[in-house]
This record gives sequence, structure tokens and C-alpha cells, in this order.
Amino acid sequence: MPYLNDQTSTLYTRDAASQLTPNATQRTTLIVAGCYVIIIAILWHVPVLSWIIYPFKLLTVGFHEMSHAIAGILTCATIHSVELDPDEGGETRMSGGVPWITLPAGYLGSSLIGACLITCGFDTNASKVACLALGAFFLFTLWWARRNVLTWVLILGMSGLIVLFWLVADSVALRFFVLFIGVMSDLYVLWDVIDDTIERKVNSSDASAFARICGCCPSRVWGVIWLIIAFMFFAAGVIVGIVAFKESTSEQEAESAHFLPAPGSSDAVASAPISSVLAMVAAVLSWNLLSRI
Repeated sequence: MPYLNDQTSTLYTRDAASQLTPNATQRTTLIVAGCYVIIIAILWHVPVLSWIIYPFKLLTVGFHEMSHAIAGILTCATIHSVELDPDEGGETRMSGGVPWITLPAGYLGSSLIGACLITCGFDTNASKVACLALGAFFLFTLWWARRNVLTWVLILGMSGLIVLFWLVADSVALRFFVLFIGVMSDLYVLWDVIDDTIERKVNSSDASAFARICGCCPSRVWGVIWLIIAFMFFAAGVIVGIVAFKESTSEQEAESAHFLPAPGSSDAVASAPISSVLAMVAAVLSWNLLSRI
């Protein structure tokens, strides 16, 4: 039978502790994320100031609805449309699929997306990859919501912010923007689950529909379960970010200069990929816009 002696066990314990201990750059990221939580909580509950984060609320609603749509595709459903409305609501219309997978996918999927963005927010290059993934996400959203003007305005605005922050300070600002979206998405899920399922501020929700299908537990129970899972995703996003990205700020800047650098940066040869990507996204957006006219 294999065994670990005391020296090996101590080595593993020390290694795990060192991996989970944030360095100076990661401590800064954690402080910024904590400030995001406080700022979002304040803006959320002040009626006038809440308009500052209104676009990001709509974006998280988009994550919610797209998670429904992706789960529908994976379970062989036909997606008819994805819609957002000004009251921070949304609707995904589909036929077929597996409801006990597609219904919880809204909350859990958007929470997972937020956790992944939080993880990527610990590293500049990872944030660039996350933005490319968001670009693909935006294109799919526009395809299914091409008749929804609000969705177009939201996604075009967010795409503009991504390009702007990509160009600022060798994309360092992009990392904190991705981190903000991740924190916002996970907080929105936590508060939305509490409002929709536990406090029951709405008459119907994904949890109530899920409870009717399963028949074994009331919607509040499912809300608590989803809330716990969403919180675990949130925590996992932070932990994975600490373990996976140990590079210092200077190391991240050096690596970022050679990985999809902003157009016009010192690495002119390597700037071609990001220019090509942005051109492709602009072309697809233009094609979708023309197809609506």
C-alpha cells in the first residue's frame, strides 16, 4: 500500500500553502475586487446612482439568457430568439431540449461565466483570451437577438469599451475591466437568486418552473441550492486565479507585449492577429446590421 512519510506530507502542505498565498500583484487584484463588491453594492441600492451600472446589469442578464440558449443547443433544442428588455429582464424562446438542464442553466451558467472572468482578471493575457471569448458570445447573442435594438446597443457599447481598454496602457486596464464584469456577473446572480427564489419577489421564475417539473422540492429549496453553487463558483474563480497566475505586474506586461498586442504598440509584427480579429468582428457586426435593414 502506498504511503506518505511525514517529510513528504509536510512538503505537500507547504506547497499547497504557497500556491494559495497571493503575491503582491494578486493582493492588489483582490483589493480591487473587494472594492468592486462594495462599489457595486452601493450603486445597486441608490436609485439615481444605479444607472451607472445599468448597462452591466443588462450584460449579466444577457449572460443568463445565453446560458439558457447554450444549454438548449447542447440538449438539441431549437432556439427561436433571445431578448432583453429595459426592465433588466430577458427571455429565451426555445422548443425541445431538456428542461431540467436548460432551466437552471441561466443562473448557474452566468455564475460560471462570471467565475471564469474573475479568474482571467488575475492575468492580462488571460483577460485578452476572455475578451475574444466574449466577442464570440456577443456574435451568437446578436444572431439570436438581431431584432432586439436594446441588445444591439448594449453589445456594441460593451465591444467599444473592450477595444478601448485593450488599447490603454498595454492592455493593463483590460484586466481590471474583465475582473469587474466577472464580479458584477456573480454578484448579480447571487442577488437575483435571492430575489427570484428565496424572497419570491416575482411570481414566476426558473426555480418555480424547475420545481413544477421535478415535483420533489419547492422553488425556495432549489433557490438555496443554486445560491450555494453560485457562491462556490465565485470562490472557485478567486482560488483558481490565485493558483494559476503567479506572474508579477512587470512579468505580465512583458508577456502581454508579445501576445495579441494592441495595434500601434512596439511589437508591430505581433499586432496583426488582434487587428485581424477586430476587423473580423466588425465585419460580422456590419453584416448582421445590414441583414436587419
